[in-house]
Amino acid sequence: MTDDEAATQSEQQPTPNPDLDDLDRLVGTWDVSGGTEGTITYEWMDGKFFLIQRVDLEQHGQSITGMKIIGHEREFGAEPSEEIRSRFYDSTGNTLDYVYEMDGDTLTIWGEEKGSPAYFQGEFSDDDGTLTGEWVYPDGSGYESTMTRVE
Repeated sequence: MTDDEAATQSEQQPTPNPDLDDLDRLVGTWDVSGGTEGTITYEWMDGKFFLIQRVDLEQHGQSITGMKIIGHEREFGAEPSEEIRSRFYDSTGNTLDYVYEMDGDTLTIWGEEKGSPAYFQGEFSDDDGTLTGEWVYPDGSGYESTMTRVE
């Protein structure tokens, strides 16, 4: 392969959207308290196109274990989605979709679509050691939530 061919091939390689860098703040293991209790871990998939979230929580006496893939969707032959989207898969067969939005120190996780009446909104501490916020649901059954970094 000539240098020109190598340069052309490297130019064609996709690169992660820079907005995913905002999610670096989540990488690590967190203790969760508030309306749910347990542990959440985030790690980058090779290539850094997707963040993997692993969940081991308890809410109202019910165990919630599962995983979420977070990144820009890109269907066959299509361009990546503008929004950072995710899908959560749990041990009871649920699949839940979300949209992630970072604005400074504020993380908003919208249920299904941006602007949804179901969402989480939280603020990172100055040292990124905690994320404190609230899940809001249309029926008023939301709850406060605090994630504290342990790793």
